[in-house]
Amino acid sequence: MINGEGKYIYGIIKAKQKQEFGYIGIGGRADLVYTLHFQDLAVIVSSSPIIRYHVTRDNAISHQQVLEKAMPEFTILPVRFCTIGEEEGVIIEKVLKNRYQEFIDLIAGLEGKIELGVRAFWTDMDAIFTETIEENPSIKQLKNLLSKETNIQRQYAGKIKIGEMVQKALEEKKKKEAKELLEILKPLSLDFRENRVLGDMNLVNAAFLVAKEREQEFDQKMQELEKVYGERKKLKYIGPVPPYNFVEVVVTW
Repeated sequence: MINGEGKYIYGIIKAKQKQEFGYIGIGGRADLVYTLHFQDLAVIVSSSPIIRYHVTRDNAISHQQVLEKAMPEFTILPVRFCTIGEEEGVIIEKVLKNRYQEFIDLIAGLEGKIELGVRAFWTDMDAIFTETIEENPSIKQLKNLLSKETNIQRQYAGKIKIGEMVQKALEEKKKKEAKELLEILKPLSLDFRENRVLGDMNLVNAAFLVAKEREQEFDQKMQELEKVYGERKKLKYIGPVPPYNFVEVVVTW
């Protein structure tokens, strides 16, 4: 069935009775989101054209809001974005029946746990560069020598050298401050994942798997850190969200 109608798959939950999550399906058609079942396992789907959904903001939000709608009541295994099956019977057979025990075990391992995201970044890079230079005597010394240098070529070479030294020191500073933050938060979590950070200002992009009963404790620690960091370093706190960083179901047909 090429370019026909299929079922977009969002996630997998443990549920015996059919569930409906509203007319919020991906693609802007207001398709009903509901469940297909095998025994006590269910897959969350909505009708959809069999097309390739690009990772746009709207599509990502549509995918995520379905999972977030189900989150309060169910432990969810997120399925990879843009997974579409052709027929309900095939989805039940290949996704739920063939991988039943795998998914039951994964759900059991995530029950009572939530994902919380933490990002940290410097707010004033000029101030951070100044700090970095002040903390490194060798850079300060070279800067002072360069200020007295009259030879243009040596000035140019000296500036390149200083730039390299500052960049290296900056990376070490970033790693040190990122490690300090992670070491504070890791004991409050069951597991964590570090994601890629881009740019000089960004320090941490991490996800923490936290027991629900410790969410308030995690929240409190984040508030304490915000007070400690003040305006120098900002934190962005996200969650609870589906455990994207700890499980992603990949379906092959």
